[in-house]
Amino acid sequence: MTAKSGAAAGPLTFDPYDYDFHEDPYPLYRRLREEAPVFHAERDDLWVVSRHADVFDVLRDDVTFSNRMGVSLDASAWNAEAHRVMSFLALDGQRQTRLRRLVSAAFTPRRVRELQPQIQRLTEHYLRRTFAAAAEHGEADWIDDFAGKLPMDVISEMMGVPESDRDEIRRLADLVVHREDGVRDVPPAGMEAAGELLAYYGGMVAERRAATGPAEDLTAALTVAEIDGDRLTDGEIIAFLFLMVVAGNETTTKLLGNALYHLSAHPAQKAQVLAAPDDPEPLVTPWIEETLRHDTSSQMLARYVVDDVEMHGVTIPAGAKALVLLGSANRDERVFTDPAVYDVHRPKDELGRILSFGSGKHFCLGANLARLEARVVLNELVRQVDDFHVHADRAVRVHSTSVRGFARLPTGFTLRKG
Repeated sequence: MTAKSGAAAGPLTFDPYDYDFHEDPYPLYRRLREEAPVFHAERDDLWVVSRHADVFDVLRDDVTFSNRMGVSLDASAWNAEAHRVMSFLALDGQRQTRLRRLVSAAFTPRRVRELQPQIQRLTEHYLRRTFAAAAEHGEADWIDDFAGKLPMDVISEMMGVPESDRDEIRRLADLVVHREDGVRDVPPAGMEAAGELLAYYGGMVAERRAATGPAEDLTAALTVAEIDGDRLTDGEIIAFLFLMVVAGNETTTKLLGNALYHLSAHPAQKAQVLAAPDDPEPLVTPWIEETLRHDTSSQMLARYVVDDVEMHGVTIPAGAKALVLLGSANRDERVFTDPAVYDVHRPKDELGRILSFGSGKHFCLGANLARLEARVVLNELVRQVDDFHVHADRAVRVHSTSVRGFARLPTGFTLRKG
């Protein structure tokens, strides 16, 4: 059996690089949960964990399931130096705690909250452009015209990246995660793009170190962040900025695309969401959370297995690469009612158990920012739009092992009158 025929009978195989798998991984996830909750994918030597309870346990146990080699499936990114580009995502224990605390001293909840006016301004700006394109051509590309631009602008404004550089930074970030059909590692173009991003952020850090004024942007704040005399090195700051632009930007872009794609496919729910332009929040928030559950941007994370561990009668050997399927955990029938059904009215207690942002010490530091961006964007969309329709037959998926979403999403809009 291949991923393409995930619901069919036959021997299980798991290929996270398969383009057909990217189109719809969920039938295969279901078979894994039922038939082999711990599955050895021999081709890539991955030990795949698919049930919610097991994924939750692995995410919270960095003693047995270490982050020391990073979180990427790609062989060239799987090494003890992964923290140089993945920051604290690729560290455990005290090293992880130290780095996360120092970064958090600059990347504070207050700094995130204070971004809301900027996010609102950018949202209104890009919506005007998107609606103008739709008026001229009959449709707009929700990704190219809006969702691919706003998250990069938000992160770039926070970091202090000049507006003139943002399109190029986005192009490089896209290259880092994209995989051509048949390529099973970071391609040369992705390696080169990563190097260019690291060099660019290195220049930004050097500029902030040399500056004498107050630390107005996040990059500057990171250079002066201090806890008990301990401060971040240049390399640690550069790695965090790289993580933010690749992980934070890409995943939020995919969330905004997935939200429109799935709600458009459910006209009755869409009508309910769009029915309250004066107070969209009560349904916009569950719309975001159900999108995160139903089709999360980050589908899977790798872990290094420190000691032999037995799960469901299967021994995962020390030194192995375990793969936790966040996308599968969020569709587990043991936790979610009718998990294959997209339902913005899903109970809050179920939505509270999604694992889209991880769990435990490695819970995504950017989760609040992603949710804030989505909330501002979708609230404003509901205020301005009487209806929208995604042309799903012409949507083009991103092909990546790390993020799930769209490269192009042609969408028509009907604006509210008055």
